[in-house]
Amino acid sequence: MKVDRLVSIIMILLDKKRIGAQELADMFEVSPRTIYRDIDAINMAGIPVRSTPGVGGGFEIMQEYKMDKKVFSTDDLSALLMGLTSLSGMIRGDELIHTLAKVRSFIPADKVKEIEFKVNQICIDLSPWMGNSRIQPYLEIIKTAMQKNKLLAFEYIAHHGNKTTRTVEPYQLILKGSHWYLQGYCRKRNDFRLFRLSRMSNLQRKEEFFAPRNYQKPQLDFDDLWADMQTRIKIRIHRSVMDRVLDFCSFEDFSPHGDDHFIVNFPFLENEYHYGIVLSFGDKCECLEPFHIRAEIKRRIHDMAAIY
Repeated sequence: MKVDRLVSIIMILLDKKRIGAQELADMFEVSPRTIYRDIDAINMAGIPVRSTPGVGGGFEIMQEYKMDKKVFSTDDLSALLMGLTSLSGMIRGDELIHTLAKVRSFIPADKVKEIEFKVNQICIDLSPWMGNSRIQPYLEIIKTAMQKNKLLAFEYIAHHGNKTTRTVEPYQLILKGSHWYLQGYCRKRNDFRLFRLSRMSNLQRKEEFFAPRNYQKPQLDFDDLWADMQTRIKIRIHRSVMDRVLDFCSFEDFSPHGDDHFIVNFPFLENEYHYGIVLSFGDKCECLEPFHIRAEIKRRIHDMAAIY
């Protein structure tokens, strides 16, 4: 039983005085028997739906319980359309198109311009400026596999470039920062794992079904952990890279140093990723302290120079 179908049926009953079981079944591409089960579930949830037999009969919410058809405010509809529109740019599908159409059908004629204006005030574009062209089709493959409980198979590049073949039960797609991840149960590791889509290749949806197991949501909030692990290093940067440095810290971390430079109290972890960030600023950045991090950056620069 799909919750989104139940919600849609409730919205339709609010919008129409009466609708037949067959019409609902055709609309959602299910059997009339499924619609009857859905109506029973809606009744059990406390919304009294009455069934009228015969010609012209069908389902309707009892008039004494009838809620205002304008169940969504202008702000509600604006927020729904904003979220759905931003998502439709990355994850496409008929169900998303239909959902957008349904939400738009609730917009009163005199509120169309107002809501369109509010929706256009914030643009959320999840597509990358550049990068892995496989992400978009991979999202579609994974979404379909999750809906149908089908296994996924792919090759994966893990830490240090190690390449492995995985068979995974897909459970959740996650957009964290600017990267997409798949949370699934890996049959190679016999545990739940988080896979970054950009590190996948040869992704295939298998015909084999899997029985969903108790799902373990991944830990995505590391603010407290990062606060404990992070240290602060002092770097001197040229103003020409100030915009890029601001992606990792705030204005409060900057102190002027001469006409063209700043001293920055920069958040740092001693790992490959953060050394790479500092080195990406090139000769427009100098690590001043602590000494051991300065020495490590110097060693890495020396190693890079040796290649050339």
